[in-house]
Amino acid sequence: MFPYWLLFSIFAVGSLEYRRRGNIGSQTSLLFLAAAAFVALMIGFRYEVGGDWGSYQRMFTETRYLALGPSLGRGDPGYMFLNWLGQRLDLNIWFVNFICALIFTWGLIKFARRQPSPWLAGLVAVPYLIIVVAMGYTRQAAAIGFILAALASLDRSEITLTSLMRLAFYVFGAVIFHKSAIIVLPLVAVAGSKNRFVTAGIVVALAAILYYLLVESAVDKLLSGYVDAGYESQGALVRSAMSLPPALLYLRFHKEFRLTPVQRKLWRNFAFAAIATFGLLMVSTSSAAIDRLALYLIPLQMFVLSRLPEAFGNGERPNGQVVLGVIAYSAIIQFTWLNYAQNSGFWIPYKLFPLGTQFF
Repeated sequence: MFPYWLLFSIFAVGSLEYRRRGNIGSQTSLLFLAAAAFVALMIGFRYEVGGDWGSYQRMFTETRYLALGPSLGRGDPGYMFLNWLGQRLDLNIWFVNFICALIFTWGLIKFARRQPSPWLAGLVAVPYLIIVVAMGYTRQAAAIGFILAALASLDRSEITLTSLMRLAFYVFGAVIFHKSAIIVLPLVAVAGSKNRFVTAGIVVALAAILYYLLVESAVDKLLSGYVDAGYESQGALVRSAMSLPPALLYLRFHKEFRLTPVQRKLWRNFAFAAIATFGLLMVSTSSAAIDRLALYLIPLQMFVLSRLPEAFGNGERPNGQVVLGVIAYSAIIQFTWLNYAQNSGFWIPYKLFPLGTQFF
């Protein structure tokens, strides 16, 4: 467990330094980038870590004997292309994992640096988004990287055509790594403060195009694999519940966050979606489908919890007690998951590629 707690400690120390010294400028940027590099290396060069490791290894092996076209048809095209390319370059699965880790970390950096405390935003991501998702669900982690970049770009007072096209590019990148990422489009469709109907119409059109090109062929598989079978994803309720407190906090204190109109509406949509997801799990027979979609709501946790110290701070100084509270809350989540989660054994011990070196 040591590598996981080392990762947590790096961001915790950074968060405490931010609280003590406020904005420390370029030094924070350089140190934060160094911490992000550590994240990318830890994700990309893991070995036999994560519950889906065996499945990803089989997907990588299959592309050795397939041409490009058939390889892309075996799954999400962005991910399968990396597998095909890795085989043609005579590399191992670490190549695929590392490229996906770079995409995820890139999005994480862009999103975190838009928050008042990048360190605290990164810390909130460590226990679940980084350790569990990025080290367990490689395809969806890459998709979330694109989604984080998209959310970071929506920080203006309105959604313009340029920002909309940038958003479409990010969502396209997410969808080719995991088709379920298309669910994010409706959440941003009504976030524009001007030309709302035009914006919504363009987003709907883009969604239809992406659906036709990339998603339609997978719907039957998704329905049979998730809905019809009524597959129960272990821990789905817990994961959805993690976004519930941030959602309620946002709806109660959003006026304290000093947001643009677009940001205010965007995160309102995320908050409502988080509440709805939790409610659906109470009545749905397909927790796996809802659980997969709930992963895209995790940025709400980063956004809200990292902004609480400023929301309850004194002028330009963040509230130190709130910073400590967020650190403690995140530590409890990580400790509980590593020690008591039913599937945490797939992540413990952490091993490093290529020799399978084990770290306790």
